[in-house]
Amino acid sequence: MSGLDLKTKIHNGEIIYGTMISVLRNPRWIESITKLGLDYVIIDNEHSPLGRSEVADLLAILKFTNIVPIVRIPIPDGHYTTMAVDAGSHGVLAPYCETVDQVEEVVAACKWRPLKGKFVDKIIKGQEFPSEETKLYLENKNKNNICIIGIESVPAINNLDDILSVNGIDAVFVGPNDLTISLGIPDQYDHPEYKKAVKYIIDKSKSKGIPTLVHQQTLDLTREWIENGSNFVLYSSDSRMVNNFIKEIDYIKSLGDKVLGKEERQIINKEDLGDVI
Repeated sequence: MSGLDLKTKIHNGEIIYGTMISVLRNPRWIESITKLGLDYVIIDNEHSPLGRSEVADLLAILKFTNIVPIVRIPIPDGHYTTMAVDAGSHGVLAPYCETVDQVEEVVAACKWRPLKGKFVDKIIKGQEFPSEETKLYLENKNKNNICIIGIESVPAINNLDDILSVNGIDAVFVGPNDLTISLGIPDQYDHPEYKKAVKYIIDKSKSKGIPTLVHQQTLDLTREWIENGSNFVLYSSDSRMVNNFIKEIDYIKSLGDKVLGKEERQIINKEDLGDVI
């Protein structure tokens, strides 16, 4: 599946599913990830230690799968956007955008590369192209590119109307941890203010025909936001999957300890394994 296929699918009202890759470096892991039946993956280049060459290797392998690869760049920046797309990504997630200027820079690099400088500024500001031939060339060259904008703070929410007026945004990303910190309620995902903020982002984006991703780590939270209109689903991450596996192993060890009559381990209860994939 291409980036264009993914955009068509989401704009036809279908729900699409993906996860985050943040710690896996060996491309051989992609074989296991393809078995999950995902539509896309986001390779994290913001919070992870993945280097440029490692990201390129993962992108090279994903090219032979039916999963659309997207890179979360370190900052909302045109240079990082171009590097990701040139390496084989079908688009970018630009984190923590708060201004129209930031969004315009990312959109320009994602949708109109390799044009730069004053000419691409003219396109972003007024859709003025050097020629019709150039317009058709750039549209075809970048047709698979997906541009996702991170709305993760109170200033971003305050500027949301202006940000969403920028042509070329394919989806809006909500980072729950960053957003709750900005709201003054760190990691309180059941807090009314957090829920109100996310619902506002979803509804405002939907009114512009733009889908929203809410990156949640548990099944309950993911279900809640699917039910509240988030049809661009981003669930969990590779590191979370590994952590869940460790929880399962700890639970299995506690069962073995009971059989041997050993003192019970002070570990997670079976009931707390509900978010394990």
